[in-house]
Amino acid sequence: MQSTARPPIGLSILDQSPIGAGRTARDAFAETLALAQLADRLGYRRYWLAEHHNTNSLAGSAPEVLIARVAAGTQRIRVGSGGVMLQHYAPLKVAETFRVLETLFPGRIDLGIGRAPGSDQRTAYALAQGQPTPVERFPEQLRDLTAFLYDTRDTLPEEHPFRTVRATPRVSEPDGEESAPEIWLLGSSEQSAAYAAHFGFAFSFAHFINPHGSIGVIDDYRDRFRPSDRLTEPVASLAVRALCAETDEEARRLISSFGLMRLRFERGPMGPVPSVEEALAYPYSAAERERLEVIMAGVTVGSPETVKARLTDLAAAHGLDELVVITICHDPGVRLRSYELLAEAFGL
Repeated sequence: MQSTARPPIGLSILDQSPIGAGRTARDAFAETLALAQLADRLGYRRYWLAEHHNTNSLAGSAPEVLIARVAAGTQRIRVGSGGVMLQHYAPLKVAETFRVLETLFPGRIDLGIGRAPGSDQRTAYALAQGQPTPVERFPEQLRDLTAFLYDTRDTLPEEHPFRTVRATPRVSEPDGEESAPEIWLLGSSEQSAAYAAHFGFAFSFAHFINPHGSIGVIDDYRDRFRPSDRLTEPVASLAVRALCAETDEEARRLISSFGLMRLRFERGPMGPVPSVEEALAYPYSAAERERLEVIMAGVTVGSPETVKARLTDLAAAHGLDELVVITICHDPGVRLRSYELLAEAFGL
């Protein structure tokens, strides 16, 4: 009789480089490198760096630069963007940036692409010098990016103005094959999943942004998937927010920093991640406590046993063997320990 056991769940990390109250962006980047090196030793699959602009709480405004630093400081783990906000940039420039990264770190680079601005609208305009790319052109940008990144320019329309332009550098393996990053489309909606399926990209659903309807979105991605030269079968993951501590009670105490940070963000610009002490002493109104319960319902919090059970159930419900975990808290030591406990619980 054949075994019906599911494959083991692989874990990856999405890091937004949070800035804790009383610390600086330089501290946040040092904490990012320390976490990436720990993840490399523990056996995590991927380490993705996020892109956010005009915020005092998240330091990562240029994931391409952080990818180079993290990849140089690690040995095995795949490193990538989670993700590059393509609407702000020329596809050729993104393709060349990631060709450089692939040349430096062959076989270890992921190009995660996002459809959201990663900023407020005024900042998005500033990034585009006042001429932002309409969201309706996103599929066209994806098409062009693929053609430049994989040098399949013959797939572009004959009248395409840049059909003869080649992205450099050339990334050749000893056997003559070309090395190139994996493309992942990141999103929290049916539309992002549809684009990923159409272009034959891997797809990561941002459950930590939108915990509703994710099973249907991923099923639809699989049903509509069109094989590409780089990916013959659909590949998906789920990005989840979690914090693991020695006990359920301690984990709930430690996650209070994120809860207050998120609550403040919904009322205006985000500031640094508050300390646990500040979060516990904050005079929440009844309405704020009610909203906080909704926020925290989307976070998996607890002891290793509690968190593993919840995340295992999530992976099984979605038919997935990879989860991308994002953890924001005030104390960088707490964050490191959370990922250590997760690795132990899942037997990485």
